[in-house]
Amino acid sequence: MKQLSLLFLIAGFVLTTACNQKNSVSDGDIIIENDQARLVISADGTTKSLVYRPGKTECLIQGGKIPFSTITEPRPYQNEVKLAYPNKKTTFRSNSVRQEGDRLIIGYELIPWEATVSFRVTADYIAFTLEEFNLTEPYGITMTEPPISEMWFLRLPVRNLGHWGDWLNVIWNEKVAVCVLAAEPCANADSEEGDGYRILQAGVDEKVKLTDVTAVLLTCSRDQLLDKIAVVEKDYGLPAGADSRRSNLYNASYYWTSNITPLNADEHIKYARMGGFRLMNIYYPAFLESRGYRLIGNYDVYRPEYPNGKDDLKAMLQKIKDAGITPGCHFLHSHIGRDSRYVTPVADHRLNLLRVFTLAKPLGKTDTVIYVEQNPQNSTMAGNRKVLKIGGELVSYETYTTTPPYSFRGCVRGIDNTGTGAHPAGYMFGLLDVSEFGATSVYIDQYSGLQDEIAGYIADLWDAGFEFIYFDGSEGVNPPFWFHVANAQWRVFSKLKPEPIFAEGAAKTHFSWHMLSGGNAFDVFPPEKLKEETIKHPFREAPRMRDNLTRLNFGWLGYWLPDEKTIGTQPDQLEFVTSKAAAWDCPVSIHAYPATLARHPRTEDNFEVFRRWEEVRARKWLTEDQKKMLQDPDQEFMLLLNEKNDFELVACDQIEDVAGGSREVIAFTFRRNRDLYACYWHISGDRKLELPLRAADLTLMENLGSTIRVQAAENDAGTVLPAGKRRYIRVTNMKLSDLQTAFRNARIID
Repeated sequence: MKQLSLLFLIAGFVLTTACNQKNSVSDGDIIIENDQARLVISADGTTKSLVYRPGKTECLIQGGKIPFSTITEPRPYQNEVKLAYPNKKTTFRSNSVRQEGDRLIIGYELIPWEATVSFRVTADYIAFTLEEFNLTEPYGITMTEPPISEMWFLRLPVRNLGHWGDWLNVIWNEKVAVCVLAAEPCANADSEEGDGYRILQAGVDEKVKLTDVTAVLLTCSRDQLLDKIAVVEKDYGLPAGADSRRSNLYNASYYWTSNITPLNADEHIKYARMGGFRLMNIYYPAFLESRGYRLIGNYDVYRPEYPNGKDDLKAMLQKIKDAGITPGCHFLHSHIGRDSRYVTPVADHRLNLLRVFTLAKPLGKTDTVIYVEQNPQNSTMAGNRKVLKIGGELVSYETYTTTPPYSFRGCVRGIDNTGTGAHPAGYMFGLLDVSEFGATSVYIDQYSGLQDEIAGYIADLWDAGFEFIYFDGSEGVNPPFWFHVANAQWRVFSKLKPEPIFAEGAAKTHFSWHMLSGGNAFDVFPPEKLKEETIKHPFREAPRMRDNLTRLNFGWLGYWLPDEKTIGTQPDQLEFVTSKAAAWDCPVSIHAYPATLARHPRTEDNFEVFRRWEEVRARKWLTEDQKKMLQDPDQEFMLLLNEKNDFELVACDQIEDVAGGSREVIAFTFRRNRDLYACYWHISGDRKLELPLRAADLTLMENLGSTIRVQAAENDAGTVLPAGKRRYIRVTNMKLSDLQTAFRNARIID
């Protein structure tokens, strides 16, 4: 026994010694630490160690010699380097780091530049700010600015811990999380994948900003991560992304409308309440005439149904709130409609241009061929996107030449009711950035002040009483997209007072995490494809979003009437989507039009599905085991109200080829309390279903516990059941296969 104890003691000594050697500190190493983390940077410019102190966990790979920082130049600029190496995009690694007070001075291989990065240690995080670049020796050329295209000032090779959040830039397991987080829009937080690790990094881009940029390092337990992020957001004046994820409305589904007005608001509210929706998202064409900010600031911009403009909008939003529903708005914040005053009659100089051309010959007011110095090759040839902006004039073209003399041909002058003009040779103009989605809008030049101007208009509308927002068309910005996608959202979000409860958006980049606490909604899928597309898209994204400590929206859902081409929207489709969403604590949303809802025979059943699942979300009724069960992509489920009016969750399976393959009746089977049940309905009307089962062998129910008398078929050959809204039957002493066969052999009768 003593020998065994001695062996354990020796093994423990060897393990401890190896760990100490692995994390040992050498002369010149820099240690930056708080109660949570201990970061060690080697004097040779590599990242050595990051230990989560409460768990004594080493978070970095060891022995990889990963540089703490890198600088990328579009080509070498220092003369000897330029002569010795190819003139191409080149990345230089840090090869030295020294500490001077609260600053790190970083040197790089081959190039005579040093970067100064300050650090600030708090109890919750360690902040790093890139302050400046300094030349260490003369260039021999006239240049003081650092000739870099991008630079990473913090790089940490974090071991794969099991979960990788690509949006939040975090790696975690149940015990520890490591996150490199941008503390402002200009900080580029991203990662590189390695073998068994991922380099979390923060940096800058010369197209955005090169100095005075801050990122923070968070190393803490997984359970504390949102708390730590909340501190960072408060300290740096960021949107409250962490707090928004704790809102009671965070997982609420919404009723989306583009045609609500003061005249029909009561009807919309009726349907929203029928579905148990706690949120209503209003698309801006519901209250604005123009798609492109034609007269905002003047009441004429409002639709005729709002004769008192903003006052009527305020009153309508208050009515929605009085009904217990929180209103939000949906804007295309970076799009300018082609009917806008920013486009016609004079195209604004702040619209984005994809390319710039120079007139090779003078252009007359009626010329239909435009000669240019540059090769137009790869300019768009897509439909109505073939638009040139020449001064304030918009010109369409049919084609272009890609051999000299270069030219645009088949031009139509003054489209979109813009005026024509003449211009001299040498005049510069551009290819207009027209939206790829329908070509009905153009994109803002994000380097101009136009986005802020539009943000002011949106903020004025927001003030009417909206409480959450959807940033549609967020991809409609100029590169670099990592910056402009989130920054365009931020330029709007920062003007919204009070701050939105949460936001969603069509596109996201790292900094968007602080704003888009709701993630994205998927576009509408048709009924016959809905289940398949749900698994293919939102269901697959949901675990990735959970790795980012957030959720997505499993909508938008459309609403189809049954006709000869489609079975239309049916209860099982909605049950499938909303149950899979609930499995990941996610909501859904539906595009709702009262005229369509009123015409659909199964709207009451469809919206009862929504109502039940929304109550489940609001009450946080699902257990973790139930959520795990719902995450099975191949199994469908049904949320029942039992005899005590309590919820029950059951697995169910569809009976294929009901009534000889008719699409008119849909049926599912499930088991509860050892009994076998079927739930069935007609997709569009009220018919009868003759089932080859004896009336004595089944119980028909409107709802569970509410029995209905059944009618025997002629010659007692079966049972005639009403086939309309959802109903249930319970059978006794019957195999599942026999029940399925009975439905397949059923007959639909008038």
